[in-house]
Amino acid sequence: MKRNIGDLAVFGGSSAFLQPLYVGRPNIGDRTRFFDRVNWALDHQWLTNGGPLAREFEGRVAELAGVRYCVSTCNATVALQLLARATDLTGEIIMPSLTFAATAHAFRWLGLTPVFCDIDPVTGCLDPALVEAAITPQTSAIVPVHLWGRPSAVDQLAKVAAEHGVKLLYDASHGLGCTSDGRPIGGFGQAEVFSFHATKVVNAFEGGAVVTDDEELAKRIRSMHNFGFNQGRVSTEAGTNGKMTEAAAAMGLTSLDAFDETVRHNEANYEIYRSELAGVAGLKVVEFDRAERNNFHYLIVEVDAAVTGLHRDLLGDVLRAENVVCQRYFSPGVHEMEPYRSERPVTLPHTERLAQKVLALPTGPTVSREDIRRVCDVVRLSVQRGHEVTRRADDRAKTMAGAQGKGK
Repeated sequence: MKRNIGDLAVFGGSSAFLQPLYVGRPNIGDRTRFFDRVNWALDHQWLTNGGPLAREFEGRVAELAGVRYCVSTCNATVALQLLARATDLTGEIIMPSLTFAATAHAFRWLGLTPVFCDIDPVTGCLDPALVEAAITPQTSAIVPVHLWGRPSAVDQLAKVAAEHGVKLLYDASHGLGCTSDGRPIGGFGQAEVFSFHATKVVNAFEGGAVVTDDEELAKRIRSMHNFGFNQGRVSTEAGTNGKMTEAAAAMGLTSLDAFDETVRHNEANYEIYRSELAGVAGLKVVEFDRAERNNFHYLIVEVDAAVTGLHRDLLGDVLRAENVVCQRYFSPGVHEMEPYRSERPVTLPHTERLAQKVLALPTGPTVSREDIRRVCDVVRLSVQRGHEVTRRADDRAKTMAGAQGKGK
């Protein structure tokens, strides 16, 4: 247990962990079942092109999402692009900036214009009133994000989209297994997109999916993700190659097998974090609505530097020195990144304020209760003595700068 500032590794103490502790380590599941599935695919020599494993994966994802149709893809970025093409989007797409850059990049890559809108400071998701104010004649779609698995204001956004005649398409990359008013994320808007990247609660190495209740939309996306071919292997329009391989589907199915156990482990971890960090002034564990289901895959804390005297970035440096590889999910906001920062500068006060505070801490099946207690030990010490940590870090930086100056 670290009791003094000098015990912190950033100031010369020993690291709390011998091996790095990561955010988003893959949920692999039962390796034997995975290899059995891969061997089955190898034995039958059906490795891609909508094989049985990909179709089984689609069926299970659709069931979990409470929808009729699922089209699996090689990744979620391609899924977003297929959805944009299939719904004939043009012009401007309204979306949050507090998200992974791929949300915006996917649309810009197609020649569409992301328009960043501010968030509700409580939920971190798009503010429907601000979305409505941002709609112009060039707007063709609203693309909200269910941030950290917390649902967007789905009913209000649906009303805004309907009143203005624009599409409503969700980036649900964080939302598998979560609900809004008891309804599974996956069935809102015209369609939603899941990610099955290695860091997600269910992973397919790399993977994505479009889920929807719209039969014609699902058929078009299925054709477009296979070069535009229909079931008769005739090209009906220009398409791309966005299919999920059988090896990826084998991983996805195996990860899905472990989904319930993973969520239980994540929730238990979440409760330990809450308990360990309760009452620390200036530090807040982001809450999930306990009336809803959540996958608890993201353990987010907010660091209020005005209270703690310690900026989120310095806390991140302290933790990384301890071999705790935390992440700034998501900072800076995408509107502060290139090319958007130069092309269409905008100020989003709620987004910028929250983005400066948030830090994701390790959770998931490979993170134990003892790991969490040791992480929280470092966090508590650093935050409770934040002013001292900041002063010492500043003094060290000045000393290092002076030594470098003398060496020139």
